[in-house]
Amino acid sequence: MNRKIFIFLLGLMIVFSYAFSQAYKEPIPSSIPSHYQLAQIDRKYGMFIHFGINTFYDMEWTDGTKPASSYKPEKIDADQWVGTAKMAGMKYVILVSKHVDGFCLWDSKYTDYDVSNSGNKTDVVKEVAMACKKYGVRMGIYYSLWDRHENADLNDLSLDKAYNEYIINQIKELIGITNRYTNIVELWLDAGWEKKRERWPIAEIYKTVKVLAPQCQVGVNWSIGRPDNPDPDSAFLLPTMQKEGYPIRYFPSDFRMGDPYLPADPDPKLFSHNGKLYYMPWETTVCISQKWFYNTKDSIYKTPEELLMIYKKATAQDNILILDLPPDRRGKLREKDRQLVFALRRLIAEDNDTH
Repeated sequence: MNRKIFIFLLGLMIVFSYAFSQAYKEPIPSSIPSHYQLAQIDRKYGMFIHFGINTFYDMEWTDGTKPASSYKPEKIDADQWVGTAKMAGMKYVILVSKHVDGFCLWDSKYTDYDVSNSGNKTDVVKEVAMACKKYGVRMGIYYSLWDRHENADLNDLSLDKAYNEYIINQIKELIGITNRYTNIVELWLDAGWEKKRERWPIAEIYKTVKVLAPQCQVGVNWSIGRPDNPDPDSAFLLPTMQKEGYPIRYFPSDFRMGDPYLPADPDPKLFSHNGKLYYMPWETTVCISQKWFYNTKDSIYKTPEELLMIYKKATAQDNILILDLPPDRRGKLREKDRQLVFALRRLIAEDNDTH
């Protein structure tokens, strides 16, 4: 190749690379969904997978002091998890990679509180990513901003810089793992209410994700505030209370959520930041039984008919449903859960046939 042509093409690549990184500093104001938001809306229905150290304590939240060795599933049957999602008609799964306890389901070089120091060293993020590739199911990641192991002292502001770097480094790790096998389509950020909004590196997270995985939709739990409250940090709103033009509490973000609530009807889609409007669909996340994590006392389930009602309300109006099926201490989904989502798929098909 001619040297001048090579230098010209190299220059173009640098310009385009810079422009690409700048374009994803924050979302573009719009009254209609973007290409990637349309893809998220089209996915419509997925599986939440709550699994981790809480699984072994009959607890929804632990405090980051439980020993890593107490996490000891018999195996990690990611094939069963993702295969079940596929058979149930779900388009993607969202794996809880790190809950508020801070225990990581992958081998992170930034902490010892992870699977590499546990009773089962399997990299769960990798296994789920591989299963997603096998079954043609998309993959999302849940990541808790609040970390009771690494950042237990929330009142010491001097710790924020180091911990925020920790967050960015771990998100890079997670995207790196998934990118080897499949395209990550969602990052579900939780527990931001434990600090004031400006203390979290949300904008940096957003830019990091969009440069490494532009298709990945970023959302922060309890996204929308109210315009008449002087303390926006405590003013998050249920979906039924949200109105068009209300402020986005955490910014940037691509979609709204607030578990376990269903969207309003009609559901507003346009929300404001610095005087501009942004399109944000709603994602409902609900339990198939009563607990997010496996619990030996969790025995009350929703019926297929109840699940159908939830499905219809949650996926109407260009919104999304994520149904939680928690693996047990064997590393497998409960058979009751599997049969319920299979029954739900049949009811959805029957309902579609009658309309």
